[in-house]
Amino acid sequence: MPKIEVNESLFFKLLGRKMDAVSLEAILPNAKAELDAWDDTSAADGNRTIKIELNDTNRPDLWSTAGLARQLRVRETGEIPSYPFFVPLGESPNAAYTVMVDESVRKVRPYLAGFVARGPAISDAMLKDFIQTQEKLTWNYGRKRRSVSIGLYRPSIIAWPVHYRGADPDKEAFVPLQETRTMTLRQILAEHPKGKEYGFILQDEAIHPLLLDDKGRVLSYPPIINSADLGAVLVGDQDLFIEVTGTEYPSVSLTASILACDLADMGFAIENVEVRYPYDTPFGRAVVFPCYFQPEIQTGIGEARKLLGLEMSIGEAREAAQRMGSRARIEGDRIVIRPPEYRNDFLHPVDLVEDILMGMGMDKFPPEKPHDFTIGRLSAIEEFSRKAKLCFVGMSYQEMIYNYLGGRKDYIDRMGVDPKAVVKISNPMSESFEYLRNSPLPGLLGTESVSSKAPYPHRVFEIGKVAVFDEAENYGIATRQFAGFLSSHAQADYNEIASHVATLMYYLGKEYSVREAQDCRFIPGRQAEILRSGKRVGIFGEIHPGVLEAFGITMPSAGGEIDLDLLLS
Repeated sequence: MPKIEVNESLFFKLLGRKMDAVSLEAILPNAKAELDAWDDTSAADGNRTIKIELNDTNRPDLWSTAGLARQLRVRETGEIPSYPFFVPLGESPNAAYTVMVDESVRKVRPYLAGFVARGPAISDAMLKDFIQTQEKLTWNYGRKRRSVSIGLYRPSIIAWPVHYRGADPDKEAFVPLQETRTMTLRQILAEHPKGKEYGFILQDEAIHPLLLDDKGRVLSYPPIINSADLGAVLVGDQDLFIEVTGTEYPSVSLTASILACDLADMGFAIENVEVRYPYDTPFGRAVVFPCYFQPEIQTGIGEARKLLGLEMSIGEAREAAQRMGSRARIEGDRIVIRPPEYRNDFLHPVDLVEDILMGMGMDKFPPEKPHDFTIGRLSAIEEFSRKAKLCFVGMSYQEMIYNYLGGRKDYIDRMGVDPKAVVKISNPMSESFEYLRNSPLPGLLGTESVSSKAPYPHRVFEIGKVAVFDEAENYGIATRQFAGFLSSHAQADYNEIASHVATLMYYLGKEYSVREAQDCRFIPGRQAEILRSGKRVGIFGEIHPGVLEAFGITMPSAGGEIDLDLLLS
């Protein structure tokens, strides 16, 4: 879960009052947060920090001092802040500033949002908070800058309009932050610390994005690094130009909205920026930011009562929703809300019901003892799985446990499988957890890749859940119990793994047959499907050298997987 450090003085100023640790700890659950640590009060006033852990990854607006203070303030007072500088999607009033987008970035990093903020001189605490917010949003919400990255600049030294275009990474060059020499984009990816950290985003692209002013001077190289000339923001600056680039327009726009609201709460005046495209986008070809794009959402009071198990009037439900920052109205027996400018997490009426719960407070829900008691027992598949585990252990296999979620690199690229065969999460919070595994083998191979110093032979197995496409299921996806197994040593081959499968099936009391398989994960001619009543329930064989090389495994390996649900049925 995200953890932030807030400057004590700045936080209490934005909250509207000072608090002690006990009082703060009592109200933090209203923002799904908890107190982690508080600096010794003997530290100089204005330098003390409060560490807060946030328990909701769907609320990136809370990952900043201003955002957290806003939620707590609104929850306590019910007063919803006004942000009149937002422009409804589809409207195009005259904006003081313009960014021109070129066709050349369409396929690499197509979307941009931005605004200008003018206000008080930036203090050290404010600048540190900006940087922290920038890192939290781009790392967690922006999937390590892949889908969202942020740049800060001083608008007074920029020649407008700003231009966003593609560039040849071997020909374009500038002086990046933390450097004194001119470097090409390719050199930055190879030699600069930020290039080494985030270069994976662009390294395979022929054209790289570049942000320049109207004189052709480089502002930044998104999503890698700003320029040292125009991309440095310092303590004491009063004006900011903030841009957000990325691959998902709602995420890009919401990030800009969050930052605009944070700065407005700190006393900055927000000025609009128009972004013009030569191609169609989900928001149109000319978009003025900050932009309000969130649709309304509603729920019936009967549904809310049923889900919450609490009798409440529709007026009480409306007030509770407003205490979470939404503007709410009543239409018959339904509550309709207009989400705050800085939130885009209402995907279903249930999300609105959750907000009503949070707005009412957990103390409104008295604990109740259950009326019925049942005696638990293992399901048939769990008993079957335990029996299989005992057999693997008896064959000198060691049990492993892995995550159900993973990234493209392990589940697809290294295994050499079709991406369409693996279930992808539509809105992952991190690229490291954007797929549901369809096999236990990647985890086992990953373990083997870091076990070369352990004495051979290596035999590991796992029994756990995988996700497979199944049109018979409501959502076209089924969760199955799979057994995965892997043997690695100098003599590991088809015959060995076939004998292990035979032992397992005998112990489980299941008759089976085999036939030649054609699976890219295994060596052709050295693999076989496991059949039961003519239906495939598993596969085994010698792991393909390409897969072993992708994982960095130098020892011959053989393994397989069995669908225990199908085997049991």
